Amino acid sequence: MSTISATSAPTNLKAINGADPAIAGAARTKAAGIATLDQGDFLKLLTTQLQQQDPLAPVDNKDMLAQMAQFSALAGSAETNATLGKISDKLDALIEAQRTASSGI
Repeated sequence: MSTISATSAPTNLKAINGADPAIAGAARTKAAGIATLDQGDFLKLLTTQLQQQDPLAPVDNKDMLAQMAQFSALAGSAETNATLGKISDKLDALIEAQRTASSGI
């Protein structure tokens, strides 16, 4: 994990997170996974699963509800990540504005 000192402060939050390869790699992997799946993909999987199940031994309702709950959690997580990205961008702009203001004094 990277540390921050007063003499060599990173320029923004992306620089802080980008300095740690584990954080940067995890963020890229998550972004790629979320970007490739959406609600349409879930409905396709659900429809295919229902078509392929054995009518004499259908999938348990609890399992189906658990899958739907997991997808809802994923959608909520994607929305949270988007909001945090916006917050990070605004904080970067604030840091830059403070840096500009302090250098002009």
